[in-house]
Amino acid sequence: MQAEALKKNPNWKGRKGPVVLVIMDGVGYGKYKEGDAVANSKMDNLNALINNNPHAKLKAHGTAVGLPSDEDMGNSEVGHNAIGCGRVFNQGAALVSKSIDTGAMFEGSAWKEIVSNVKSESVLHFIGLFSDGNVHSHLDHLKAMIVQAKKEGVKCVRVHVLFDGRDVGETSALEYIDPFEAFLKDLNTDGFDAKIGSGGGRMWITMDRYGADWSMVDRGWQTHILGNARQFASAREAVETYRKEIPGIIDQDLKEFVIAENGKPIGTIKDGDSVIYFNFRGDRALEMTAAFEDNNFDKFDRVRRPKVCYAGMMEYDGDLKVPKRYLVSPPSIDRTMGEYLAASGVRTLAISETQKFGHVTYFFNGNRTGKFDEKLEDYIEIKSDVIPFEQKPLMKCKEITDKVIEAIPSGKYDFIRLNFPNGDMVGHTGVYQAVITSMEGMDVQLGRIAKAVEEAGAVMLVTADHGNSDDMYEHDKKTGAVSLKEDGSPKAKTSHSLNPVPCIIYDPGYKGEYPNEPKENCLNEGLGISSVAAACIQLLGFIPPEDYDKSVLKMQEI
Repeated sequence: MQAEALKKNPNWKGRKGPVVLVIMDGVGYGKYKEGDAVANSKMDNLNALINNNPHAKLKAHGTAVGLPSDEDMGNSEVGHNAIGCGRVFNQGAALVSKSIDTGAMFEGSAWKEIVSNVKSESVLHFIGLFSDGNVHSHLDHLKAMIVQAKKEGVKCVRVHVLFDGRDVGETSALEYIDPFEAFLKDLNTDGFDAKIGSGGGRMWITMDRYGADWSMVDRGWQTHILGNARQFASAREAVETYRKEIPGIIDQDLKEFVIAENGKPIGTIKDGDSVIYFNFRGDRALEMTAAFEDNNFDKFDRVRRPKVCYAGMMEYDGDLKVPKRYLVSPPSIDRTMGEYLAASGVRTLAISETQKFGHVTYFFNGNRTGKFDEKLEDYIEIKSDVIPFEQKPLMKCKEITDKVIEAIPSGKYDFIRLNFPNGDMVGHTGVYQAVITSMEGMDVQLGRIAKAVEEAGAVMLVTADHGNSDDMYEHDKKTGAVSLKEDGSPKAKTSHSLNPVPCIIYDPGYKGEYPNEPKENCLNEGLGISSVAAACIQLLGFIPPEDYDKSVLKMQEI
C-alpha cells in the first residue's frame, strides 16, 4: 500500500524551525554503575536535556523491535527500521527460524537449486558470522542447513567461519569451535564430509559495510575463495596461535587462516560449487555478495571468479534485488515515515558518516535504497576514517554537527535526521577509555545542536537505536559483579546491551500542545523506539497514521 499525505493537526501551532531527530547510536541507560561509560562520562549537555525537558525510557531490544524474545539484543538495523516505520515487524532472526522450523526454507526454489547443484562431486560452502549472537546470524540456522543438506544427498560441506567478539564475548571463539567440530564429527558418517575450511575475525575479513574498507572483503576473497592465507591444521590451532602471537587480540580482529591437509587448503571455492552466505542481516553481506554476483565488479582483483550457485540467507537489498537468489524473504515494510513525509511535502535531510549512513537512509526507509522524492530529500554522507575506532573515538561527530547546524536555520528543511555512530562503533572495540572520550566528544556536539535548535525556534527529539556504551564490562548474571580477566582487570563487553534508551523532547518554542514539564512521567511510558515515528510526525504538525505505534507524546490532535 502506498502512503498518502498526512492529515494536519489543527491544534498544532507551528514552530519557526525544523524538527531535528538525533539518534545517538548505542547509548542507553546502564544497569550497572561499573562499566557504564555513558553515566560515567562528563555529559553536561545530555544531562541538562534530560533534567530540564520531558523524557522517557524506551525499549530497544527483543520483541519491541521485532526479534524473537526479550533475551535478544537490539541492533542498529532493526532499531532504525522501527524508528523509521513506526511499527514493529518480525525481523531476520525470527523469520529465518520460522522458515527452518516449518520446513518452508527447504521447500523453496533457492534451497533446491543450491542442493541440486552439488549432489554429485561439488561442494556446498557456507560463509557467515560464527556465533549465536542472533544479530547477523545464528549457529542453529547453520547447523540445521548442514543437517538438511546431508539428508538430501550432499556429500561435501565446507564452512568459512567469521569470528564474532562483538555480539558475543570478545574472546569466546573456542566456545563455538569445539562444540561445532563435535557436531560435524557426529555427522561425518556414510560418506558425508563436513569441515571448517577457512576463517578470520569479522572486522578483519569479509564483513565490511557501506564500502568503508573494501580491503576487508579482498582479504576474505583471498581466504575463502582462493585459499591464500596462513595454513593451520584446525580452527582451534589458528585461534590459539594468533592469541599467543598477538597479545590482547580479540575475536573480531583475528587474522585470516585456511585449514590445510598435506599442504593444500581444503575449502577453496571452485566452478560448480554452491555458496550460501548465512548471515540474515544485509549490511555486512552486500559487499561479498557483489564480489560473487557483479559482472562489472572493480573494487579489487578477484583473480578468478568461480562459477557457483550463490544464495544469501535473505534478500539484502529489495530495490537492487540483491542477491539474485535468497533462502528467506525479508519483512515487507511499507508506509514508512519517510514515505509519508514525502507524500506530505515535507523537506527532509538525512545525514551521518559512512558507518551509519545506510541506517538513516536505507534502514530508516524500510530497507529501501534511494529517495522517495528527489526534490524533497537530501542525503549527506560524511566519509568515515578507515582506522580502528578506538584510535579516533570522536569519529566524525563534529563534521556531522557542522552540517546540521548549517541546515537548521537555513529554511531548506522541515525535518532533519542524523546518527552519531560513536556509542556503537567505539563501544564495540571494548576499549573503555576510548568510549568515555567518544561520549564526551559527542556530548559537545549535542550541545552545539541544542543551541542551534533554540536559536532557530526548532524542535529536537533525542533518542537511540539500542544500548552498547552503557554496558562495557561483562557482569555475573546472578550477582552483578564485574567479571575479571586473569590479570584482575575487568573483562570487556563488546556487544549491545538489553538496556532501555532515552527519548528527550527539547522544544524551546513550546506552545502548549502537549504536557511539557521536565519530569519522566510527562510522556507516555512503557513504549518501544517505534513510538518515535508518531512523535516526529506530531511535532511536524500532522496526525500519525492510525496503525502506527502509540506516540511518546500526549498530544492534542482533534
